[in-house]
Amino acid sequence: MKGLIGNALIAKLSPAPKQYDVYDTKLPGFLIRVNPSGKMLYVCQYKRGRRTNLGRVGVITPAQARDMALAILGDVAKGIDPQKKKPDGITLREFIEKHYAPWFNEHRKSGTKSINDIIRCFIEPFGDYALANITPVLIDQWRTQRLKNNISPHTINRNITGLKAALSKAVLWEFINTHPLDKLKQLKSDHSVKVRYLTTDEEIRLREAILQRDDKIKSERDNANQWRRERGYDLFPNLTGFKFADHISPMILLSLNTGLRQGEVFSLKWESINFERSLLTIEGDNAKSGRTRHVPLNSEALNTLVEWKKQAAPINYIFANKQGEPFDNVKKSWSRILKLAKIDSFRWHDMRHHFASRLVMAGVDLNTVRELLGHSDLTMTLRYAHLAPEHKANAVEKLVR
Repeated sequence: MKGLIGNALIAKLSPAPKQYDVYDTKLPGFLIRVNPSGKMLYVCQYKRGRRTNLGRVGVITPAQARDMALAILGDVAKGIDPQKKKPDGITLREFIEKHYAPWFNEHRKSGTKSINDIIRCFIEPFGDYALANITPVLIDQWRTQRLKNNISPHTINRNITGLKAALSKAVLWEFINTHPLDKLKQLKSDHSVKVRYLTTDEEIRLREAILQRDDKIKSERDNANQWRRERGYDLFPNLTGFKFADHISPMILLSLNTGLRQGEVFSLKWESINFERSLLTIEGDNAKSGRTRHVPLNSEALNTLVEWKKQAAPINYIFANKQGEPFDNVKKSWSRILKLAKIDSFRWHDMRHHFASRLVMAGVDLNTVRELLGHSDLTMTLRYAHLAPEHKANAVEKLVR
């Protein structure tokens, strides 16, 4: 298939059961590869059987891809092999994988997730670009395509913030002289986003769901042991007499009553709990802010830990897997509980929002909520301010004489 590669042609292209190519009628060797998934790539075929990818359709423009193809074909005419040509400086892929990721994973608690976000969003389209060539126009086109794909401005800004932080380190470490995205501004977004918290009815259903789950697991354990007993097999640990079937229920109850981040729950150790003072301590090493904070335990949170300690493995971590290591996710169990409770669009992290929202609606001042959540300033905590409308009502009432 042939055609003049431009926006008009691209709009007409659609995926087929098999991968196919569209060759440009103006520049021999310039083409678009259309994959069955719908993903399209600009490609330069500079010799028979020799090709190099230029970038994704939607991320770079047809004109930019054409210019890149012209440059490659020009190099080939001079005897320069594109596959052997060194980029102008270290590439984004090399910098992230060899330098930034090892440093970030060592110094930041959110290391793995943050690095994975950079890899997922930027390495595929721009991984082979030199750091100095990650220009604002490239990122502008990238985020325009993301907006078309209904990705929120808030998410896009967060992704770009991660990339800009990486490039700032590249400047500090003298891989590049200046920050290529220094003048790139964030997209305008509504910072007063709707906070997802449980309604009273949803919280009741969530609590009923974890009780049903525990009862089901205990019943299945009893039946399994009866079957094994009759056949002379070793029995599984007996759950009769314990409050919980496993770690999930105490994790949820603790989260609802303390507002801890999931990673903070996973990394909790028994030495962090002061049962006499009903106090939980999040050490700075395990906190997103890097600062130690103390969270009072209400009666439900304290009783949850007391009961869980009776059946937990005698190791330092409060919630540990079969290998004695902290959990890294509980997605499957959490998804099943939400389905059982008939609750939609509620993430594990939203229990943190639920904790804060209930406090604000109960009249707790925002600064106290900030301290309990571990926010470094009030900026993040202000998202809950609208839940205490009486403060604004009292303010405007002062105008009445």
